Amino acid sequence: MSVALSPGLRDALQAWRDHLRALDGAAEATVTAYGADVAAILSFLAAHRGGPMGLGQIGQLGAGDLRAWMAAERMRGTAARSVARRLSALKSFTRWLSEREGFDPTAILSARAPRFRKPLPRPLPQDAARELIDTVGLQHAEPWIAARDVAVVTILYGCGLRISEGLGLTGADAPLAQVLRIRGKGGKERLVPVLPAARAAVERYRAICPHDLSRDAPLFRGARGGPLSPRIVSGVMARARMQLGLPSTATPHALRHSFATHLLEAGGDLRAIQELLGHASLSTTQAYTAVDAVHLMETYARAHPHGR
Repeated sequence: MSVALSPGLRDALQAWRDHLRALDGAAEATVTAYGADVAAILSFLAAHRGGPMGLGQIGQLGAGDLRAWMAAERMRGTAARSVARRLSALKSFTRWLSEREGFDPTAILSARAPRFRKPLPRPLPQDAARELIDTVGLQHAEPWIAARDVAVVTILYGCGLRISEGLGLTGADAPLAQVLRIRGKGGKERLVPVLPAARAAVERYRAICPHDLSRDAPLFRGARGGPLSPRIVSGVMARARMQLGLPSTATPHALRHSFATHLLEAGGDLRAIQELLGHASLSTTQAYTAVDAVHLMETYARAHPHGR
């Protein structure tokens, strides 16, 4: 924590982080990132204003101070999306602090972040997703490792899981039931149906895995028996996509995007897809409707006589 922040302000930041953990259910990585973002902003503002930053100074900050910080961030090459995220963290802390210290937070809460265009998800076509899963199984000569890799990517695609969620499964989750209870971001739980292909892939892996898959231990293991690293999964997919000539966007997370997009293309309900993905906001899930529209127009352009 910067010495530019007073002890009282440092204590307040710590109390806010504790609040995020305990009451808001934020993930530890989120709490750490938010705390670092707010501390960095306040340290910049202390230097900008020419004095230490304490509790009394937060309520004196104005729009000009925040514009100076945003300009400095853009000069450093920070993406508009990152600036917006950091400003959001500052607003969250300021709102919480103002309720306890009794100052007017309007100047900070009304600050506008730079606009940015959210990139559309980059899903794989259905046939490419199937080919990728098949090719992943050819990347390792050790049969149990090849079976493990196929099981992991099949679950990511077949259940729409984040890689951390897939690798967070334990021996207690196997054999996979028809529905999995997944603990996602912020500790939020959701129920996810499991396709027969995913259950079968996991059972093939379990049948030949040389390590003891006890209830409390990770289901997916590295070559030496430790927890499987996300980097290993990313590396396997990178080799497979190069063999298939797929773009660099064909990552483990793209399988989650593919799951959602293919469900939508098949007529899936947007609210149901939101629940399956564990999105807190429907607006996040609505990005897939834009992807589906792009796919529809591309199909129309290929099929229409005037589009050829």
